[in-house]
Amino acid sequence: MTETKPRQGPIHDVHVELGASFAPFGGWEMPVSYAGTVSEHTAVRTTVGLFDVSHLGKATVAGADAADFVNSALTNDLGKIRPGKAQYTLCCAADGGVIDDLIAYYVGPEEIFLVPNAANAAAVVAALREAAPAGVTVTDQHTDFAVFAVQGPRSAEVLTSLGLPTDLEYMAYADADWAGAPVRVCRTGYTGEHGYELLPRWEDAAPLFRALVERVRTAGGEPAGLGARDTLRTEMGYPLHGHELSREITPVQARCGWAVGWKKPQFWGKAALEQEKSAGPRRILVGLKAIDRGVPRRGQDVLLDGEPVGTTTSGTFSPTLKVGIALALLDSEADVRPGAEVEVDVRGRRLRCEVLRPPFVESHTA
Repeated sequence: MTETKPRQGPIHDVHVELGASFAPFGGWEMPVSYAGTVSEHTAVRTTVGLFDVSHLGKATVAGADAADFVNSALTNDLGKIRPGKAQYTLCCAADGGVIDDLIAYYVGPEEIFLVPNAANAAAVVAALREAAPAGVTVTDQHTDFAVFAVQGPRSAEVLTSLGLPTDLEYMAYADADWAGAPVRVCRTGYTGEHGYELLPRWEDAAPLFRALVERVRTAGGEPAGLGARDTLRTEMGYPLHGHELSREITPVQARCGWAVGWKKPQFWGKAALEQEKSAGPRRILVGLKAIDRGVPRRGQDVLLDGEPVGTTTSGTFSPTLKVGIALALLDSEADVRPGAEVEVDVRGRRLRCEVLRPPFVESHTA
């Protein structure tokens, strides 16, 4: 059987020049780190970091009543936002399992721009196309736009130095231009820090990224790879599809009920999710902070009084806290509450951990 070669983004050569190490992710060859994950993580928390996340999917739903159609499909309530705003939402199956989590940009009643995860973009587009009414089109634009994330306390300074807009509310966006080319600037991100995501056209990506690298370094920051992106999002308790969300893990179990428009008359998976919410989920997502020295990893058993009560979904060393942390799904019947002590089976060694509600560190997104 022939393995499919990972795809490369629009600025792969720039990453090579910067000395990046690479790994496959979601079907794409992505930079994991440049100077080192801890250094890049620290830059985002203290100054500013720059990520290339162009592997993320992009799609446009357009046509008469396009917004109403998307609102009838995805979980969150688009009626709560207006043009120029973005919203975190989920695309669920009829049984409440999560096909993907994504960001929806409200361009207008006749246009919604979506940014799903790389590995699930095709599935989201296919599901929307199949359900779309006459007059509504769903266009896959995966390689029409790049996505860069500028994250950290000095992120606004970096964008301002390039003449890009920064005076935006959280989850708002503005369409601007840089060097004569269009770029969408969004006050969004996946790190828990004040930051922005930029969407230039695919063919315009390299010059903008090079300019961002220069300004980020001037501000005391550095480019960052997916290694730091993962440690940053884990410290915030942000879910990653395939870990904390999946076709088997519902928004209710993952504590993402805040991204569900429960009062809406319709969305995919509504009946199943309402039933689960009413009855109470059989398992629930929690955070684990190591008491002993050690680092929990994904897929390890969580024990209470020596008995299995759940499984870790993500685990890493926290560069901010200097301890091991994890996210885990625990059986609701175990009634394990914040402050309780559990153990994680780390390759046969019992690692004592404290149960808590994420985030593990303070958020600065607002």
